[in-house]
Formats: sequence, structure tokens, C-alpha cells
Amino acid sequence: MKKASEIKQASFEILYKSEHNGKARHVFDIFLVSLIILNVVAVICEPSIVESSLRKAFRIFEIISVVVFSIEYLLRIWVADLVYPEKNKMIARFIYFVTPMALIDIAAVLPFYIPFIIAVDLRVLRMLRIFRLMRIFKANRYTTALMVVIKVIKNKSEQLLSSLVIVFVLMTIASVTMFNIENAAQPDVFTSVFDAMWWSVATLTTVGYGDIFPITALGKALAAVIAILGIGIVAIPTGIIASGFNELLHNKLHTIKCPHCNRDIEVE
Repeated sequence: MKKASEIKQASFEILYKSEHNGKARHVFDIFLVSLIILNVVAVICEPSIVESSLRKAFRIFEIISVVVFSIEYLLRIWVADLVYPEKNKMIARFIYFVTPMALIDIAAVLPFYIPFIIAVDLRVLRMLRIFRLMRIFKANRYTTALMVVIKVIKNKSEQLLSSLVIVFVLMTIASVTMFNIENAAQPDVFTSVFDAMWWSVATLTTVGYGDIFPITALGKALAAVIAILGIGIVAIPTGIIASGFNELLHNKLHTIKCPHCNRDIEVE
């Protein structure tokens, strides 16, 4: 029993950031990140592989990867009560089970197991295999830089959402207006508001594919205004995220952890 608890504690310290087992944790992180990157490369390359021996090698690599990711997932469920020590085991495991990273973990391996559980159509199976790309999101857990980006987006989520609402409102107004202006002149091009919406997306994001464009004077004037506004629309979320990074850096430089209560204390 004691040995099992020691293994559990060691697993917890390797799986989660800890002052103990620092070297083992570092090796584990490098191994998992490397495996995740190789999996993404495999997903990209596999469809173009026609040689049977290479396909077999890809399949073996897939099986090994799924086994590793499955063991990692089960270990995280096992040590969940150490992550949430104030909860009992079942509740702690349920809390972990519904966390975003746990859902990504299960989505990364589920496509492999589904054909063994239920019969699925080949087209459905191919669609499910796309979910293997979810494994790239597992890298968030092992790279500090990605965690910083996620934290910034989370801290600025309200402002980013507000900017997206502004974009959606502007896009809708532009689409409806452009449809009413151009439909009479180009009924085969601006056939519906949805066609105009595709134009507004391409214009607001400054992509401008050129497959659909206004030909009337009023339509061109509106397009010019929307294109200019598009520059500012792109800049708003960029500025919000840059501000988030600045605030995070400021907090990191001007706060320390209390050794007794583990709370953040502001310092000059």
C-alpha cells in the first residue's frame, strides 16, 4: 500500500509541475512534446503515403502513441485526488474529467478506439481521424510559452469577445447594405445576403480574394469604407492581446508569492 502511494505521489510530481523530480519532469515534457509533434507530422504525411510498408510503420507508430497518451490520461485520472486534495476521490476525478485539457486528451485518442467499439462508415472514420490533430493542443500543457498565451487570452476574453461582436455587427450591416446595392446590377454574383457576407469577410479581414466584388459607384464607395475599417478591426484584438502580455509581465515583475499562504503580494 505504501509503495503504491509512493508511486502515485511520484507520478503526480512528474505529471504536474513540482519542485521534486525536476529532471524526470523535464525529460517527460520533452518526450511528450516530441511525440505530439511527430503525431501531427504523421497525420499530415499519412494521406500521401501509398507504399504498404510505410503505411504499416505509420500504423505501428499510431498504436504506440495511443498507448502512451492513454496511459498518461489514466495516470492523470488516478492522481486527480492529489490535484484537488480538498475533494474526495470520485469528485476530484470528475472535476478533472470535465476540464478542457482532459477533454482534449480524450478527443486525441478516441478516434483510435471507436472502430473497436462500434461499426462506423469509412467516411465517418476518416472524419474522426481528423480529431487526431487535437493532439497538438496537448502541447499547451508542456510548454510555458503556450500557457502564457492561453492565460493572456483568458484574462482578456471579455474585451476580445466585445471586439468580435463589433466585427459581427459591422459585417452584417455591410453584407445587407452591399446586397441591396449590388443585387440589381449583379444578380448572378450577389445572389443572397450570404454571398455578400462572404464578400464582407474577405474585405474586413483585408484578404480580398477578388472572386466577388462591387461594380456600381455606390458599392465601390461602401467597399472602400469597409476596407479602411477592416484595418482598424484587425488592430483592435491585436492591441488587446499586446496589452494583456504587458499586464502579465508587469504582474510577474511586481508580485511575489507569500511563503505562508501562497497568495500573490504586490511589491514596488
